[in-house]
Amino acid sequence: MALKKTKGGGTKKVCLPKATADRLSSKEKSNIIKSKKSAGSQGKYRRSSKTFVKGSRKKGATLRDWFQKENWINVATGKKCGE
Repeated sequence: MALKKTKGGGTKKVCLPKATADRLSSKEKSNIIKSKKSAGSQGKYRRSSKTFVKGSRKKGATLRDWFQKENWINVATGKKCGE
């Protein structure tokens, strides 16, 4: 019996650290938001790698540091991520 591959959650929320989101131009922000909404509406788990943001994590920082010590905001709304 073959297992069926399940689709991703299809989330449309775009969260980034506030410092990273602040340095993006409005065109870059809109590209990221459009890409994430498009991927989410198709049921995909993540947006296109063409819209990945470079340099948002400090050198030597662990993934746990990145999530716990950064102020994450929703790029589309400007509110704290998860609100």
